[in-house]
This record gives sequence, structure tokens and C-alpha cells, in this order.
Amino acid sequence: MPAAHPLRVAVVGAGAFGRNHLRVYRELEQAGEAVQLAGVVDSNPAVAAEAAQKFGIPGFETIEACLAAVGPLDAASVCVPTVHHASAAAPLLAAGLDLLIEKPLAASLADADRILDLSRKHGRIVQAGHLERFNPAVTAARRHLHQPMFFESHRLSVFTPRSLDVDVVLDLMIHDLDIVLSFVASPVREVRAVGLPVLSNKVDIANVRLEFENGCVANFTASRVSTERVRKLRFFQPHQYLSLDFARQDLLMIDVTAAAGMDPVQLAALAQMASQHPSAGLSLKKISVAQGEPLRLEIASFLDAVRTRATPVVSGDDGRAALALALEINRAIAAHAEHTGL
Repeated sequence: MPAAHPLRVAVVGAGAFGRNHLRVYRELEQAGEAVQLAGVVDSNPAVAAEAAQKFGIPGFETIEACLAAVGPLDAASVCVPTVHHASAAAPLLAAGLDLLIEKPLAASLADADRILDLSRKHGRIVQAGHLERFNPAVTAARRHLHQPMFFESHRLSVFTPRSLDVDVVLDLMIHDLDIVLSFVASPVREVRAVGLPVLSNKVDIANVRLEFENGCVANFTASRVSTERVRKLRFFQPHQYLSLDFARQDLLMIDVTAAAGMDPVQLAALAQMASQHPSAGLSLKKISVAQGEPLRLEIASFLDAVRTRATPVVSGDDGRAALALALEINRAIAAHAEHTGL
């Protein structure tokens, strides 16, 4: 049953991400959830006015104007460019709002720490917007984890002018970094990385190899200059190979008893064979996955955390950990570029 008191929420930033947050909050409200979309903020007056008209809510150019005009708010989504996350979060947290902050949590660890310090000071919830954690295929895969030891991640996208304020590691790869960190639950021991700018002045394509303290190895490829869209994660654990397709929300599990004792290179070769010839002497099982929109699941989870005061599924600390790793990868990319004279 819906709670008696609807949570009053605002969305700060009405660009591509913000418009989707506005849409989902309104859909949840219309579906009878205890939430009320109360306002939208965007520094561009035309964008704020357009969103306000579309959703029938007040629009504002500043957070301060919104807080002064709409009355008490319970929560907000922060969907402004990454470099403005900390400056947007500060007045909202001080006003007593719980926040869902789009990924990455901040542009720097100093900004991330500022956000988290303010959240603790004011007793507020901060959830990092890593929506792929709520992808039903990820949720299904988590139920089958027991000892993942090798990951292969590909996240490729065609070029768009969206999110060019950050590089491809902070734009795309960070989704998979967050998921693998949560799956492995072991500190990173070694980072090797290479990346190149192609169509922007920031790194647009990157390849990364991580080794964890527990011996797990993960390879990541991310590109925003591809001719195709690919969002896949494959991983091995003793006697099993799992293949996850984010876009299709599919999960395949293959028994690979023959892989026992193989090193990571041999496991990668077997993974490639299994992906191309899934019936080649291996037992394939398609795992049942309940389909759903990750953003809607993410926002519903955030609202539940706000109501119950529980730690979010993707906490602010999780967001900081993914950011810290992404920034370490960027330092490794820069060092590689300097070493090779790129």
C-alpha cells in the first residue's frame, strides 16, 4: 500500500538524463506510487520552461528559487553536468533533501568527499546513479555468483555530443567498473590501460586490464566512436561461464567443467569459443530474467531508501569507489600516452 505521505521530489537538470528522471517520477506518480513531482530546475530558462510546461510543474533557473517557492521537498535527482554535481548537491543536502546523483558521483574525489561529508553532516541519503546495477540481467547474475575469476566487458556506442564533459571511462566504462567492483568485492591490485581521443578532445576509446587482490582479472573495452551499440559482460567462475547482455536483458549460463585449472588466457579463449559456438559440448542454460526499465527500478529503489532510511543499493560510497577507480584508470591512460609519445 502506498504511504500516506507522498514524497515530494524535484529534478535538477532537465537535459537528456533529467527529462528521463522527470518522466519516470511522473509515471510512478500516475501509477499510484506515493511520490509527487513538485518542480524542475535548469540554468537554461528555455529548457526549464519547456520541462515545466511538459510536466505541469513549476520551473526554476536556480535551486535556491525552487526551494523557496515549492515548499518542503523530500528528495531530488541531480542530473546536471558532472562538474556541477557538488555545487548542486550542497544546497539540497543543507535543505534536508535526500539525493539521487547521476553517475559519475562527481568530477573529482575532493568533490565526491564534499558531497558525502555533507550527507553525513545533515543525515541525508545519497544514492549514486549507476542504473545498470538495476538492470534485471545484473540482478539475475548476482544470484549465481560464487567465485568470479575472469571478466570481459564491452560497452560500445555510436558518437553523440552527449556527455562530452567527461571522457569515455567516466561516461560509459564506469557502469561496468561499478558492477565488477560489486561482483568481485576485492581491492584492485594492478591497473593497465590505454586510451585515445578520436572525435573529441577527451579519451573516446579505452581498453583496461584490472587484476584484483584475490586473483580475479577483468578486461574492459569502452568506445563512444563505434559503428554499433554493444553492452555485454561475460565472466567465468569455477565450472561456469555466464554471458550477460545489458540491452537485451539476457543471461546465459554455460557449464564449463573442462575449464577447471585453466589460467585467465585459456579461460578467455574458452569464453570466445562458447560465445561463438554455445552448443560445442557445453551445457547452456538461459536464466529467467524479469524484464524492466533500469531507470524506473533505480528510482523506485531510491524512493524506498528515502522512506525506510535504509542504505541505498548503490550508496554514495559505492559511487566514490567507482569514481576513484575510473580516475586511476585515467592516470594510467595518461602515463601510457606519455610513455608512447601519443
